[in-house]
Amino acid sequence: MTATTDGSAGAVGPRAAAASTTHDTDASAPGLDETAARAAERAVEHLLARQDPAGWWKGDLETNVTMDAEDLLLRQFLGILDADTTRASALHIRREQGEDGAWATFYGGPGELSATVEAYVALRLAGDPPEAPHMARAAAWVRARGGIAAARVFTRIWLALFGWWRWEDLPELPPELLFLPKWFPLNIYDFGCWARQTIVPLTVVSAKRPVRPAPFPLDELHTDPARPNPPRPLAPATGWDGLFQRLDKALHVYHRMAPRALRGTAMKVAARWIVERQENDGCWGGIQPPAVYSIIALHLLGYDLGHPVMRAGLESLDRFAVRREDGSRMIEACQSPVWDTCLATIALADAGLRPDHPALVKAVDWMLDEEITRPGDWAVRRPGLPPGGWAFEFHNDNYPDIDDTAEVVLALRRVEHPDPARVEAAVARGARWTLGMQSRDGGWGAFDADNTSPFPNKLPFCDFGEVIDPPSADVTAHVVEMLAHEGRVDHPRTRRGIEWLLAAQEPNGAWFGRWGVNHVYGTGSVLPALAAAGLPPAHPAIRRAVEWLGSAQNDDGGWGEDLRSYQEEEWVGRGPSTASQTAWALIALLAAGQRDSEPVRRGVAWLTGTQREDGSWDEPYFTGTGFPWDFSINYHLYRQVFPLTALGRYVHGDPAPRKER
Repeated sequence: MTATTDGSAGAVGPRAAAASTTHDTDASAPGLDETAARAAERAVEHLLARQDPAGWWKGDLETNVTMDAEDLLLRQFLGILDADTTRASALHIRREQGEDGAWATFYGGPGELSATVEAYVALRLAGDPPEAPHMARAAAWVRARGGIAAARVFTRIWLALFGWWRWEDLPELPPELLFLPKWFPLNIYDFGCWARQTIVPLTVVSAKRPVRPAPFPLDELHTDPARPNPPRPLAPATGWDGLFQRLDKALHVYHRMAPRALRGTAMKVAARWIVERQENDGCWGGIQPPAVYSIIALHLLGYDLGHPVMRAGLESLDRFAVRREDGSRMIEACQSPVWDTCLATIALADAGLRPDHPALVKAVDWMLDEEITRPGDWAVRRPGLPPGGWAFEFHNDNYPDIDDTAEVVLALRRVEHPDPARVEAAVARGARWTLGMQSRDGGWGAFDADNTSPFPNKLPFCDFGEVIDPPSADVTAHVVEMLAHEGRVDHPRTRRGIEWLLAAQEPNGAWFGRWGVNHVYGTGSVLPALAAAGLPPAHPAIRRAVEWLGSAQNDDGGWGEDLRSYQEEEWVGRGPSTASQTAWALIALLAAGQRDSEPVRRGVAWLTGTQREDGSWDEPYFTGTGFPWDFSINYHLYRQVFPLTALGRYVHGDPAPRKER
């Protein structure tokens, strides 16, 4: 990954980036259908070869070097940092540094301050001296952008653990927060599940304010080491920012005056909350950030490293490490086997693999075993709803998600399983749970219903990305598509979901992509749903979306959209062509009845022309979204499953008709 000296991508703008990748493809060739069929066959063989003997698929989930840096900082804090881990992680971190000295949070993106600070500190832990050229460039880049004082709260929390930042200069987060009733603003269930799982352990860390001896100073990362945190004026008290800044000042006063008994009880409640949510594999929520903070919190509360909870937690973090051939070590923020498996099953079935193929049956067996049939945190808002859904990860029973559940049901329906009654029962539970998780406005969020409070995002503490889970077009579309295929298109909740989608269409004809980049993903999710629900290709919403996709197609025939589209309108629908985004656009256009159109033929030609000999595609660009702009993901299996789905539907037509009930 390289960047220019000003931290931007190498291209001078979105249109230059869109045109930066060219391939020799011929959409007018009379053999395009045959070429697409052969490409799909090669992709099927490649994907089948990647299936685990247990039945699942999982590609690497690549994010950014803060995962690796924080893993080293955690081990340094606990006193368990070893030379091999340090060397392997540092090798990966160094490799990701840009030419300007900074680290980006996605391939080809601009440098990011907090990621650069954390990467720099990790390399100092690995022994890289500050006068080394790559370190001096990084430090100068950080100082030019305000130094540590301008970094995010989470970065400064990590530094505070070693005395590189004052706890008094961080936003306060008292553990008494757990005593707020569920109806009260800013109770922990007002936060999205990923934020909730992180905030609860951090309330303990904030209360304890631990400091381990710093192994070296970091004066070179301050604009003025004598004044590392220059005072800043408060925002006007008449606005939300000013109000919450003053609330934070009051909480700092409370920290000094908190009744000892009350605080002790609050931390015990927090510890119990954390331990109760540890998964069978030792992790928390199947994601890395809550795990590292939970381990730190429990350690501060007296759990020694030999305690079963701590031992299992640390072992789970080791399973997030991906070892490369060059000896480097990359930490995954999460693992995605359920998501990858259901998408791979859909891709293989839509590409013509017979529905009783042993690989598909094995995948269904594994997915059925992964069904979650006990309540989790979602039941706080839906206490009477029977459980029945799927999570994203290997183990995450507390947080099944609506997106995975919808796609798993769509996958299950494509396979002829020897025990159809078992499949029927699981599908019925999943559809019932999904219907019950609809938010009041008619859409669906990812993990919770009605998780739409405006207040969590206003807290000074919450500057690390999205902290609530409101309905999104992509999740709502997947649910509507699933319900339509289940014969429930006329169900009142499905109709409300369709209305929500039509109202969410943007003026340009696209839909915003919450969990994928960005409008290409949102539109690629919505058009198949509307088609499954029976909207004709001539419907105005579909026509506008088709026109937008046509306008966003690159000169080389593919589609791409840079992550900067989350912040800058000029990037919407613009970026270098990628296999996954081209596939999303094709899936949308095929659903809209555009199979024989020139954009579809050019897109199919791009996919077949960029396929590798082994049936795979290359895709260094990040097309997955954790938090829009703030946390980006490269799902390494996206480049395989979505092109295969698109080619399969081009060759074989739409997927199986909806199930009538």
